[in-house]
Amino acid sequence: MGESRLRLVWIYPDLLSTYGDQGNALIVERRALMRGIEVERVDVRSDQPVPTSGDIYLIGGGEDRPQRLAAERLRRDPGLATAVGAGAALLAVCAGYQIIGNEFIDDLDQSEAGLGLLDVRSGRGAPGKRCVGEVLAEVDPALGLPVLSGFENHQGVTHVGPGAKPLARVTHGNGNGTGDGTEGAYAGRVIGTYMHGPVMSRNPALADLLLTWATGVPLTPLGDHWHEQLRSERLRTVRAAASN
Repeated sequence: MGESRLRLVWIYPDLLSTYGDQGNALIVERRALMRGIEVERVDVRSDQPVPTSGDIYLIGGGEDRPQRLAAERLRRDPGLATAVGAGAALLAVCAGYQIIGNEFIDDLDQSEAGLGLLDVRSGRGAPGKRCVGEVLAEVDPALGLPVLSGFENHQGVTHVGPGAKPLARVTHGNGNGTGDGTEGAYAGRVIGTYMHGPVMSRNPALADLLLTWATGVPLTPLGDHWHEQLRSERLRTVRAAASN
């Protein structure tokens, strides 16, 4: 991060922004600005090169064909891999989560190479079985985050390899779809998750984690509590439904 300016890169909003995941970029930007951190936001369309000088990169979800097109373009463009290799933070959601892994199944039911930025492999679940609904998950304690709340909508089944760790363990919902109770994955400063919501509007502490990685210093606590009302409402509602 140069001269107290954070560079936030939102990758392929024209292909991977189906489920409102652009809200993640808005939350990161807002929480940085509230701390006096100047933000340069770069929205990179699929016909543009991915810059290598970003501090935080975000990828959203999308449908199967746009996912394949996005993967094809990102495999030809070394920008994201170069940035991650240099220490940039990355959060990828749903289709983006699968893309940054080692492989996934595309809309043609063929194995598609991912970017290899996270040691996960994604396939498809049983025909007609789709993971849809609210998710609650307890995060790996090493990350120091509270319970995550989100919404999943995918047929993917993602296995976490030895080069990554599960992001969280579900207490409600499906997560990675493998039946082992895991949700998402992470390694270094790379995080993948199936959670929409957008996930950062429901869990601003996740945005703060990426900001801490990008700035390299502890963040000033914020006095805003609006998000706690949303979190409390979702946690209460999901837990009540699960107990009935």
